[in-house]
Amino acid sequence: MNRRTFILSPLVAAVAQSLPLSVFAQAKPRVFRWVPQSDLTLLDPVFTTASVTQNHGQLVFDTLYGLDAQYQPHPQMAEGHAVSDDKLTWTIKLREGLKFHDGSAVGAKDVIASIKRWGSRDLMGGSLIGVTKSMDAVDERTVRITLTEPFPLILHALGRQATSMAVIMPERLASQPSNAAIKEMIGSGPFRFVADKWLSGSRVVYERFADYVPRSKDEKPSFTAGPKIAHVPGVQWNVISDSATAIAALQAGEVDGVERVNNDFIGMLKEMPDITLVKSALPTVNILRFNHLHAPFDNVEIRRAVLSAINQTDFMTAANGSTFPEYWSDRCGVFVPGSPMDSAAGMEKLTGKRDLEAAKAAIKKAGYNNEPIVLLDPVDFPAHHASALVAADLLKKLGFNVDVQSVDWGTAVQRRNSQAAPKEGGWHIAFTGLTGTNNLDPAGHLAIRGNGKKAWFGWPDSPRLEALRTAWFKAPDLDTQKKICAQIQEQVFLEVPYIPLGATYGVSAIRKEWKDFQPQMPLFYTLRHA
Repeated sequence: MNRRTFILSPLVAAVAQSLPLSVFAQAKPRVFRWVPQSDLTLLDPVFTTASVTQNHGQLVFDTLYGLDAQYQPHPQMAEGHAVSDDKLTWTIKLREGLKFHDGSAVGAKDVIASIKRWGSRDLMGGSLIGVTKSMDAVDERTVRITLTEPFPLILHALGRQATSMAVIMPERLASQPSNAAIKEMIGSGPFRFVADKWLSGSRVVYERFADYVPRSKDEKPSFTAGPKIAHVPGVQWNVISDSATAIAALQAGEVDGVERVNNDFIGMLKEMPDITLVKSALPTVNILRFNHLHAPFDNVEIRRAVLSAINQTDFMTAANGSTFPEYWSDRCGVFVPGSPMDSAAGMEKLTGKRDLEAAKAAIKKAGYNNEPIVLLDPVDFPAHHASALVAADLLKKLGFNVDVQSVDWGTAVQRRNSQAAPKEGGWHIAFTGLTGTNNLDPAGHLAIRGNGKKAWFGWPDSPRLEALRTAWFKAPDLDTQKKICAQIQEQVFLEVPYIPLGATYGVSAIRKEWKDFQPQMPLFYTLRHA
C-alpha cells in the first residue's frame, strides 16, 4: 500500500459506512483488467497467426459461424444457410441489425470481401477458395457461394477461430492487399478497439459496443458459439513482461487475470483462496522438427530410429517439472489429446518400450557417418530450451555427433527458415510448439504438410500425407474425418516429419470474484463479475 492510499483509507472507510446499501448494489460494473501473454504489436487477425492477435480479434470481430465446445460449427453472424442438393451452392443469410463499430450496417458485400481476403492467407481458407467458382450478393443480407466440387467443411472453415480467423470487416478494409496488415480496427464484435488509448508495450483498451446484436439469449454460450453478451463495460490489457511482477499485481488486486502462469507460481496460487487457476482446454504440443533436405535426417530410417528412442515423459518433466502433472500430457499424438480427431492409431511407436541400443544399431546400419548434427537450442524460451537439452543428451547416447548451438528464440525462428546446408548456417534439428486450434485437425496443422520445399520449415516431401489431408477436406461426415486422421497419425509415425514431445496446457489465473471465463482461449464476452 502506498502512502497516499494509506492516508485515504480511513476516510474512504468512514464515507463507505455512511452510505446506504443501495449505492453498492447499483455500483458501476467494473472493467476487467488482464495481463496478456505478450505485447500486442499487430492488430490484424487475418495477417498474422500470433495468438495474442487472435485473442484481440475475438474482442473486436465476429465470424459468420462459431464453434461449440466440441468444435462443431453453429450460425453466429449468420441467421442460417441453405445448401443445394448437389452440395455445390451455399446460400448464407445474415442476421438483422448487425453493425460495424463505425455505425455502418454489415452487408453481403462486406462478407464476400472478408472471405476472399482471409482465403488468400489461411490454409483452410485457401482450400475453400480453391474450389469456389463464384461468390455473389443475392441481396444486402444474403451471400451465395458456388463451388466447383463439394466442400463438406465449409462451415468449419468459416467458423475457424485460430491460425487466421475468417473475421468480417468492412469491404473498404477487406479489399486492401492481404500482404499488408490492416491498422484501422473497425470490427463487428462485442467490443470495440479504442485506438487513442492504445499504448504499445503498456496498455490496450476495449469498450463494450452498445450496438452489438448478440444471438438469442435463449441459446447457451459455448466456446465461440451462442450469444456473445458483454457483461463488462470494457476490458483493459496491461502488458507486464515480467512474470513475477504480473503475479504480484494479481495478488494485490491491481489486475483481475493473468493469461500465462509459469510453473514456479502454480503451487503458491493454488493456496490462495481468492485466486482461481484455469487450465486451457487447448494445449501447446511441443515438437522436435527434422530438416529433411540434408543428411542424415533425409533418411527415414534414421528418423524412425530417433522416434523409437523418444520418451515423452522425459521431455514433459524437463519442460514442466513433475509437481503438477495435470497440466501436461505424455501421451500425445498428432492431434490434441481427447479432441474429436485424436486417435490411438500407431501410438505404440511412442509409448512402447524404449530400447536405446536397438535404436543406436539402427542408426549405424542406416549409414550415419558421424557428421555433426546442428541442434538449435533457444536458450531464452524455457520449454524449448528444456527440450533441446533432453534431445541433445539422448542423441549423444544414440551415437550422434551433436553440435548444440545456443541462440535466442528470434534467431532460432530465422535460422529454421534457412534451407542452406547445416555447415553453411543451416540446421538439422529445431524445436517449436503447435498451439491452440491448429492441433485439432489437419486444416491448420503445419507440421503434417508434406509438400516439399513449399512446406513448413523442415520441408518434408510426402505425397501420401498430402493426399490424406486433401481427403479429409472432402470427408462427408465426422466418422470419415476421424478415420482419415487415424491414417494421418499412422503415416506421421511411419515417415516421421516431426516427433511430438508431449502436450503442455497453459494455466491462467483469475481473481475469484470473476466467473464464466472460458478455457479454450480468453473470450471476454462471457465473463462476468460475481
